[in-house]
Amino acid sequence: MDLARQRSPRPTPLRGARPRPGRPRRRPAPRLGDAARRVLAGAVAVLAVSAGALVAAPAATAAPGDVIWSDEFDGAAGAAPNPAVWNHETGAHGWGNAELQNYTASRANSALDGQGNLVITARREADGSYTSARLTTQGKYQPQYGRIEARIQIPRGQGIWPAFWMLGGSFPGTPWPSSGEIDVMENVGFEPHRVHGTVHGPGYSGGAGITGMYQHPQGWSFADTFHTFAVDWKPGEITWFVDGQQFHRVTRASVGANAWVFDQPFFLILNVAVGGQWPGYPDGTTTFPQQMKVDYVRVYDNGSGTSNPPNPGGSLPTGTGTIRIANGYCLDVPWGQTHDGNRVQIVPCNGNVAQTWTRGSDGTIRALGKCLDVSGSGTADGTAVQLWTCNGTGAQKWAYDASAKTLRNPQSGKCLDAEGGNPLYEGQRFVIWGCHGSTNQQWTF
Repeated sequence: MDLARQRSPRPTPLRGARPRPGRPRRRPAPRLGDAARRVLAGAVAVLAVSAGALVAAPAATAAPGDVIWSDEFDGAAGAAPNPAVWNHETGAHGWGNAELQNYTASRANSALDGQGNLVITARREADGSYTSARLTTQGKYQPQYGRIEARIQIPRGQGIWPAFWMLGGSFPGTPWPSSGEIDVMENVGFEPHRVHGTVHGPGYSGGAGITGMYQHPQGWSFADTFHTFAVDWKPGEITWFVDGQQFHRVTRASVGANAWVFDQPFFLILNVAVGGQWPGYPDGTTTFPQQMKVDYVRVYDNGSGTSNPPNPGGSLPTGTGTIRIANGYCLDVPWGQTHDGNRVQIVPCNGNVAQTWTRGSDGTIRALGKCLDVSGSGTADGTAVQLWTCNGTGAQKWAYDASAKTLRNPQSGKCLDAEGGNPLYEGQRFVIWGCHGSTNQQWTF
């Protein structure tokens, strides 16, 4: 949706189309799999409900049609989207498409409404600038295959660009478009009666993405009420639906000699952009604020061997203190210096602030106000591990395997490793490396 893409202009919307009358909103109850029902009946908790999110534990015997993960957004009005599920990507740098908005983490731009919806609000501020929100599940939930579905009421207006989409979990270590992109739903405000579904990959990206278009059967605006937008994603094929009606399908054959990059985990994205090369820019007809309301996001088993990983970062025990390796050494910020790029090291444990790390529920490990970070979001063995300004990316997410005592970066699938291996020594720097559980990868808190 937002990665260096240009589109050729689309036909103008239908004129004089009759607005669709509003209807009371109904939410279908999610269908839990047989395995989940058995566990619930046995009074063993397999579902975690936090800040409006319902996250289903993996069910090995899930059947086609079972909901294996969802966020129902059933929280208090004004609450933030569940931070265990969603990241806020922030900034105002055009996002590769000459967009105008500054994405923020403010509740003015993203919050639950107390009626079972997440609301993303695009605003025109007093100084004439625009703000909005962009939420991702990167490093927190990254499914591979399944029916990915959301029930959404989109915003309206010239220059408004709502989207529900996915990026390959290897991004940004693997750059776009080689990382892959699946656009479940995009709408540009100048054609309120149409939505688009697209894939982007190497050799078929930007204006050359493989796209399909769905037009409202009555020519009415999709902003008038809620609609369901889904892809049925299986090995080697992706099929798009609006309100249960198929309108587009892409297979390996569709990409020709180019690489098919969609048989890997992807993370989910919800956002509302303002302006850009495809939608154009707000004009005198555009009113603000504009809201995208999301009733739910769900992943259903579709019989394709749907992977439903838990938080791909796994669990990171929260707390503050030293992070210890063998021989009495602790993870340390050299000289307590907080500049970006300072390579972390091990030295004898002394308990000072340079060795005091906070392990957060968001998967970050922080010291001196900065985060433990994989340099350049790299995924290769030997990529340096450093201190860096916290930015919410997968390069700064960590998981702890208590049995192996390893700290793993889920984005790369690699472990925090003493450079050069054993024996350990004072001042030794750290990299990521394939997890093998040797002494130079074993940590305790």
